[in-house]
Amino acid sequence: MKTDLFEADHELFAATVRGFVERHVVPKMEKWDSERLIDRETWRAAGEQGLLGLSVPEEYGGAGETDYRFRVVIQSEIARVGASALQSGFSTNDDIVLNYLLRHANAEQRRRWLPGFVTGETIGAIAMTEPAAGSDLRAIQTTAVADGDSWVINGSKTFITSGILADLVIVFAVTDREAGSRGFSLFVVEDGTPGFGRGRKLDKVGLHAQDTAELFFDNVRVPAANLLGELGQGFGYLMQSLPLERLGIGIAAQVSAEAVLGWTLDYVRERTAFGKHIGEFQGLGFTLAELQTAVEVSRAYLDRCVREFNAGTLTAVDAAKAKLSATELQGRVIDAGVQMHGGYGYMMEYPVAKAYIDARIQRIYGGTNEIMKQIIHRDLLRS
Repeated sequence: MKTDLFEADHELFAATVRGFVERHVVPKMEKWDSERLIDRETWRAAGEQGLLGLSVPEEYGGAGETDYRFRVVIQSEIARVGASALQSGFSTNDDIVLNYLLRHANAEQRRRWLPGFVTGETIGAIAMTEPAAGSDLRAIQTTAVADGDSWVINGSKTFITSGILADLVIVFAVTDREAGSRGFSLFVVEDGTPGFGRGRKLDKVGLHAQDTAELFFDNVRVPAANLLGELGQGFGYLMQSLPLERLGIGIAAQVSAEAVLGWTLDYVRERTAFGKHIGEFQGLGFTLAELQTAVEVSRAYLDRCVREFNAGTLTAVDAAKAKLSATELQGRVIDAGVQMHGGYGYMMEYPVAKAYIDARIQRIYGGTNEIMKQIIHRDLLRS
């Protein structure tokens, strides 16, 4: 795909990531799907290759690399082989959980938690969504009540990515019901804390290898030292971090669309019908021309967003546009890819079929695309 986003260092890094994917990802993908879990050895191998926690400062074992283009390289190389579940897990760790810690953890918390994100020993999760509260985060019911030098958390969360394997979970909870948007705070709950429980691995339509779970908090007592950031600032922290989460989803959609379009072009160049390659038929050819154009246009916008994120100027509205447009395009590209593969496109042995079921969540999590439209709409009315 045409892009001038990368420089020589990124291309060298891509070769390292590609080697990791070939050795540690491709041979295990079927096993991960059947077990609905990505083994910890893969996380540790990624840590050894320097693929995790890139933005962690050097004093905590990281590279201190804040150029998001390196994360785009990782996403691109994973997309080439259709390992969307692994991409989702890595993005949850690096773009979401780690982002919160880097923004809001104090010095003592950084010493405790950051090194594991570099080595792959620590897998994190973010617990926002509840059974009766999805995109409307103000409606959550999970509470944290001060008790001496501790906080006692009660409630439940659902659809939690990495919920089974997570070593630490950032929990979004109500701390003052009367304080409006200033009544929410973030707490870190660590594995093994009494009262913290995990439900079943949720049986999802796609992303089978990505462990997703219900989490339960029954009088979970955490020390005051596990409050992340300032009391009552949780909702504001979420608003600050959502642009990166949504940019990450948009990038994942973009590189998936590029990969699927590549697989589809390879297929229509080889598959024959009525005496010629099916890619020569005008109906398919026009569709492919439209999709190639749309994917290249989308790449230009996503590249701009990455540059703006690096410069600290990416707005929440532009991140919403990136998430909305790229995930909708991903759906169009994959649906066309399945159609052009014919019956084989419906067979799970073909990567386009796996991409089809893995991609549907992209328009839902990180805020549904309907929410993205509301964000963009409100901004238009303010202009």
